[in-house]
Amino acid sequence: MFAANCYIRSRMESEKFDLVVIGGGPAGYAAAMRGIDFGKRVCLIEKERVGGAGVYNGALSSKTLWEMSQKVASVNDMILEKGREKFYLPWDDIAKTVDEAVFERKFQYSCHLKLLQTETMQRLLTYERGVGKFLNEHEIEITHDGYTKVIYGEKIVIATGSRPRKEPNIHVDEHTILTSDGIENLKAYPKSLVIVGAGVIGCEYATIFSNFGRTKVYLIDRQDRILPFEDEDISNIVSYNFEQKGVTIHHNAQLERLDNLGESVEYEISYPDGRREVIQAEKALLSIGRVPNVEELDLPAAGVKMSKRGLHIGDDDTVTNIPHIYAVGDVSGRIALVNMGEIEARHAVELAFGQTKERQNYDNVCTIMFLQPEVAAVGVNEQTCLEKNIPVKIVKLDYSVIARAIAMRKTQGFFKIIVTNDAEMKILGMRAVGEHASSAIQAIGLLIKLDMPIHVISELIHPHPSIVEGIQECVRMLLNRSLFKSSVFRDKLACYSLVDGVKTPLERL
Repeated sequence: MFAANCYIRSRMESEKFDLVVIGGGPAGYAAAMRGIDFGKRVCLIEKERVGGAGVYNGALSSKTLWEMSQKVASVNDMILEKGREKFYLPWDDIAKTVDEAVFERKFQYSCHLKLLQTETMQRLLTYERGVGKFLNEHEIEITHDGYTKVIYGEKIVIATGSRPRKEPNIHVDEHTILTSDGIENLKAYPKSLVIVGAGVIGCEYATIFSNFGRTKVYLIDRQDRILPFEDEDISNIVSYNFEQKGVTIHHNAQLERLDNLGESVEYEISYPDGRREVIQAEKALLSIGRVPNVEELDLPAAGVKMSKRGLHIGDDDTVTNIPHIYAVGDVSGRIALVNMGEIEARHAVELAFGQTKERQNYDNVCTIMFLQPEVAAVGVNEQTCLEKNIPVKIVKLDYSVIARAIAMRKTQGFFKIIVTNDAEMKILGMRAVGEHASSAIQAIGLLIKLDMPIHVISELIHPHPSIVEGIQECVRMLLNRSLFKSSVFRDKLACYSLVDGVKTPLERL
């Protein structure tokens, strides 16, 4: 009876909110704003910095680095052809530009929050700085600088994000052995850098540092090729560019040890044939995935369960096993991207307040990998169609036949579109490799969502010259209306069916 009375008194004393969001990264911020859209009282709790990895040590900061590295690489591609001396950008200038980009976005978030909490909006939004911890399925304790308060949430969204994964036998000090949390705090170009992990993040940083041209880059890849989840032609073009810029890729390599020597590292790798190599480098970057930030939440107090494998919070369409508690973004263990975190967060809030009954659709997720060249994707790839024995038609067009790419002198890359192997030819997926790739796939993502056939694209009037004209030409190839015929430009155009693992050319006149 005493415990029950304490619980009732606690509920009476707790400030009540329609929606409590734990975590102020991209997903959490989106959830809070969607709650305000519905006129709900919202409390947003953030432990450190609003924006999370979407701003700091992640999407914005690393892509600012990539953009700068691309400019340096483009300048050098041009002047080296003329026999001129290579251009180098001082690291201080790079760090200053990254800081400015981060500050600009941080300032936008800060101003937005403050203005939302004026007298007009104060009744809707409350921002709490601190660590949020469940006391039960509705109450959350917030702790910050020794101060503690308890709030009550009718609906609760968990959006606490993730952090770089570490290995217990590797001493990460964020000085010599770094993760993505520390790589951007460098004071100078490392003379050499070994990157452990050839996934997206590892390959992006390999691209950045090889583009700048001041760092010898080593990339440890456990597979026989980098980016093994993508089609081989994508992997090949990215690998080729790495090698052209002096990147050493250790294919089929097992990391045996990585020792922190203080101001340098030594690593040993082994190969299937028994060979071993021992190499020293100035810095190391550990890029072996991310883990969800759930330790401080005390999920058992709310009855929230982790997934069967215990790697993330278990949920069904963002809803956890506790019906009024939702998990979005990196903690949900699906697609760890800023755009998906935001979409999931909006969807969760809409579900929570009865604004939608549809399930979240992941079929038309548009992604981009900041490599050399950039790689954009939506829907299934050719490799998946082979593995799942999905009968399809595939069209592939080289950038070298796109007028805008020729004008830009950026003709490395291709478009590949996958459609159903029937008369309707509905789009199942697309891969774009090259300049403007991320912009090019948007229309295809929309067609997938709307479940529309390719004919729509063929009838659009695209701006000229533009990269997206290549998409239209792909569609015209499938419809046998193309400007250039694949039977003539076989090295630049391809159109074929894929049935039972067999490729059959679809000759177009």
